[in-house]
Amino acid sequence: MPTLPRCLPRRARRCSGPMVNKHEVPGGVARAARAMTLAARQRSISTPITLTSIAVVVAIGLLIGWTVGFADGAPHQTWLLILGVTSFAFLVLVLLMFGVGLSRGILELRRQNTFVDSVTHELKSPLASLKLCLETLEREDIRPDQRAEVRAMMLEDVERLSAFIDDILEASRLSHLRDGVPLNPIPLEALVRDCAAKVPPRHGLAPGAGVTINIPPGLTVVSDRTTLETIFKNLVDNAIKYSGPAPNVRVTATQRPDRSVVATISDDGIGIPEKDLRRVFTRFYRVDDEAVRARRGTGLGLFVVAALVRALGGRLEATSPGPGKGTTMTLTLPPMEST
Repeated sequence: MPTLPRCLPRRARRCSGPMVNKHEVPGGVARAARAMTLAARQRSISTPITLTSIAVVVAIGLLIGWTVGFADGAPHQTWLLILGVTSFAFLVLVLLMFGVGLSRGILELRRQNTFVDSVTHELKSPLASLKLCLETLEREDIRPDQRAEVRAMMLEDVERLSAFIDDILEASRLSHLRDGVPLNPIPLEALVRDCAAKVPPRHGLAPGAGVTINIPPGLTVVSDRTTLETIFKNLVDNAIKYSGPAPNVRVTATQRPDRSVVATISDDGIGIPEKDLRRVFTRFYRVDDEAVRARRGTGLGLFVVAALVRALGGRLEATSPGPGKGTTMTLTLPPMEST
């Protein structure tokens, strides 16, 4: 492979130096933004949980003391005891609701902060790479073979941006899904092979590389083609992304006697901890692991897939033996009649 001029890094995300930094925002603004982001990240859910727990313990203690104090209570004080019990029970309920609501709010804020950071990275990295490529193409001493390689890198960055924007738009479109989407018979093997050809180039692989498909040629599903393509593209993309440099992704599908279709997308990648298997379908959620953070992502892909599967009346389940042991996504599509 020809050696590119030194001003062009192999990947934009690795580059740093005056060419990128000369357009940097003023230092004070950047430092303030970083400080605000760091403060939001470090906000812990332990504080509201602790305060709520203390309040509940105090309330229960007061209730017990009140009860003991009225142990010899006169008949005319019975209604006071009932009122006290009711009041403290209500207080405990309110405090519990407050604690749960506040904890959920902080968790959602932390997920959104992670999402914003991911979006910033996903937009700035390919744009910086494109800028460097264009500046390199302006050089007079670049050879024709180097120009071809630079153009290929630019095309890869454009594809990456396009895929990222598609995820954002798809997530936004979910809130506008309506009934009555036309459903048509779709040959599943052909659709999956098309998806498997388009996804690997996003990761620097040849079309179809690293993906093995085992689907009966005659297997047909009645569904919306665009929705089904989005589902399989995201699942295959996820499997490749979280695998090693030589991914081994297997896609299988079978039809049950009730005519429902079960498809599995398996890989030998970094796996998912058991405690995160259900949470990976939550919007903005990413597994808190160094291997996951090292890979680009926004926490929207599986959220989009799960929502689309539900819109089709299907079910999506994630299983994994554990970290480092791969992941299997099982997609179940119900039998449908064409419209």
